[in-house]
Amino acid sequence: MSAMSIAGVGVTATSSALSPIALFLQADIVVKSVMIGLLLASIYTWAIILSSGLKMGRTLKASKAFEAEFWKSEDIDKVYDGPGRQDVPSAKLFTAGVGEWRRSVRITPVDREGTRARLATAMSAATSAEIDKLSDRLNILATIGSVAPFVGLFGTVWGIMRSFTDIAASQNTSLGVVAPGIAEALFATAIGLFAAIPAVIAYNRLLHRVGQIENHLHRFGDSLHLTLSRELERVK
Repeated sequence: MSAMSIAGVGVTATSSALSPIALFLQADIVVKSVMIGLLLASIYTWAIILSSGLKMGRTLKASKAFEAEFWKSEDIDKVYDGPGRQDVPSAKLFTAGVGEWRRSVRITPVDREGTRARLATAMSAATSAEIDKLSDRLNILATIGSVAPFVGLFGTVWGIMRSFTDIAASQNTSLGVVAPGIAEALFATAIGLFAAIPAVIAYNRLLHRVGQIENHLHRFGDSLHLTLSRELERVK
């Protein structure tokens, strides 16, 4: 067999040994645990990204639809007893505001300034509650994004330590002996980055989306507050 053929076989064997599956199978239990944990974190990250993204899109669309229906209506009580009962952030804010308004105007004489303050507080609390629901799992993305690289680095350090131990035991420092262990160790870092990068990007993007929805709810709340304040002037 020619030298070129032998070299070709050697390159093929080395490439197979350095494939992702081979690197995982060759790793010891500690590095394997790190890799499996990071892969599970990556899967969970994408589940949160997809579910949260879809939820926020549906939420904003439903809120806009409710607001359009509300502004077209001339009877606040009719909206309160009908669409106002929907499980939509804008509807929840509306229900909180109108509910407080109804309770306040039952007390005579009506304290207009106190009622306005209570309306603002009730709608602000409803907005905060809805925003908390939307951003419930975003902290998990932030945690994975910040911790995953260090977990991967731990796997890398452990794998390199194991490689040096093997080198010392075999008394052989050739590339064929060193490469698989080093590649296996670096593969752990690569998986850590694979889990962390989407988590960080998605966290920032979804946090921005939550901020947009919050601002939208605040604008609706301010407009509703003005409307109820005008209604309050008609109360004797």
